Amino acid sequence: MQLTVNGVTREVEVPEEMPLLWVLRDVLGLTGTKYGCGIAQCGACTVHLNGQAVRSCQVRAAELEGADVVTIEGLGTPEAPHPVQAAWIEAQVAQCGYCQSGQIMQAADLLALNPDPTDDQIDAAMGGNLCRCGTYPRIRAAIRDAAGRMRGA
Repeated sequence: MQLTVNGVTREVEVPEEMPLLWVLRDVLGLTGTKYGCGIAQCGACTVHLNGQAVRSCQVRAAELEGADVVTIEGLGTPEAPHPVQAAWIEAQVAQCGYCQSGQIMQAADLLALNPDPTDDQIDAAMGGNLCRCGTYPRIRAAIRDAAGRMRGA
């Protein structure tokens, strides 16, 4: 099967039932996407598939032919971070950090769809992404900051 991951076309041979999460981590070595629950309830495995945030633990390899996937490794670079990544760093959102790649990918998707979300809209969009450390106030603040950065405010 052929798919594009972080702008690079890749050819992989995997079982049709293999989740995208394991294609990314085990086959392609992109370990920024995390395994959390395996049932799409925590958001740790969130990536962008064809421009939309999805739980990679629930997307089967059979659905990936020709797909465009962006992971946390492809969202930005250390030299040029995505505005969400820059806001995350500035707000010191991460505590343990385990869920943060999924949080960032979900937040980037939210801001692509809604460049000026209210707190209620942020909470609704991010509600399926769990953080055991409870950094939710910093997550919301970082999203508001990133939104301003993206709007040029």
